[in-house]
Amino acid sequence: MHKPKVVLGVSGGIAAYKACELLRRLSESGHDVRVVPTGSALNFVGAATWSALSGNPVSTEVWSDVHEVPHVRIGQQADLVIVAPATADILAKAAHGLADDLLTNTLLTARCPVVFAPAMHTEMWEHPATQENVATLRRRGAVVIEPAVGRLTGVDTGKGRLPDPGEIFEICRRILVRGVSEPDLAGRHVVISAGGTREPLDPVRYLGNRSSGKQGYALARTAAARGARVTLIEANTGIPDPAGVDVVHVSTAVQLREAVLKAAADADAVVMAAAVADFRPAEYATGKIKKKDDGGAPTVELVRNPDILAEISAGRARPGQVIVGFAAETDDVLANGRDKLRRKGCDLLVVNEVGERKTFGAEASEAVVLAADGAETPVPYGPKEDLADTVWDLVAPRMTTGNG
Repeated sequence: MHKPKVVLGVSGGIAAYKACELLRRLSESGHDVRVVPTGSALNFVGAATWSALSGNPVSTEVWSDVHEVPHVRIGQQADLVIVAPATADILAKAAHGLADDLLTNTLLTARCPVVFAPAMHTEMWEHPATQENVATLRRRGAVVIEPAVGRLTGVDTGKGRLPDPGEIFEICRRILVRGVSEPDLAGRHVVISAGGTREPLDPVRYLGNRSSGKQGYALARTAAARGARVTLIEANTGIPDPAGVDVVHVSTAVQLREAVLKAAADADAVVMAAAVADFRPAEYATGKIKKKDDGGAPTVELVRNPDILAEISAGRARPGQVIVGFAAETDDVLANGRDKLRRKGCDLLVVNEVGERKTFGAEASEAVVLAADGAETPVPYGPKEDLADTVWDLVAPRMTTGNG
């Protein structure tokens, strides 16, 4: 069987040690990994470590094994090149086509998907020169993952932390699974909601639902792997933030509405995958609601929450903005889905049957994607990433041609 050939470029940042975990995941999942570090990277992790973990020779120079022309062959033969960590220096060299070592030569000869996972101090990431270099690389078709926010070198914190290696691996895996060189969502901003809202009754209780947020996270990961700038609005999932995604944490339906409206202002597409509570308690009890001495139960009055999907569909923030909704149904699934699509006014509606052992919390699902023009796209039972890619397959051309 063909083992996908992956080049793992490692540049000289303190996060180089984290690339060992990414290498392990790639190798153990059946990929043939060739590590190509920069000379500076070897100050953090030695060549012996990379060679032992990958089972392949390691070199930084174009002069090693010259008869094999490694500065050309490594890039030519790769199915994927991932640079993690990618420093400001390597981003600048890649953007300007410099080739002064084996890694930069490999980047020039690669004709496969190329992914950069930046890691640097916040000031370096935000510098106009770095941002121009990132924009150039993205415009040329590279996937540049947004760095995470967190602890940096020393006591500093901010945006610039290398995303979790497991999350970087998931992006690489999805790119290889699709087998597409060009990121079709490059230059697009997409907003995704995930999870389930919680409406507080008192300091210890709330009204909620069974949504795990896994489908929303799958949509975020696949969009990032396809080159999009992703804003994920997360409600009570407890799932680690996906790599390359700006995450906004909320709890209630009102908070989710505010976050969606703000993020949607410059979005090309909004995908409402979160399970938003239809109702909330009319009043919040500041103290824990006690049992009644007479054995009776308290009465809770409910009021309706805002209909976020209908609101953003009716008042699109920009021309051609694509709106996608989700419908979780327990009976008359397609009939109810078609009625909801009409009432909400969105462009696409993902309809699936839910229940205690269906969809919620599962790693796989099946669905039918209904379109406002009457088209129906069934998605057979499979990983939630497959459903996510189908959604983006349907969204991408609508963003290009308009949704009218």
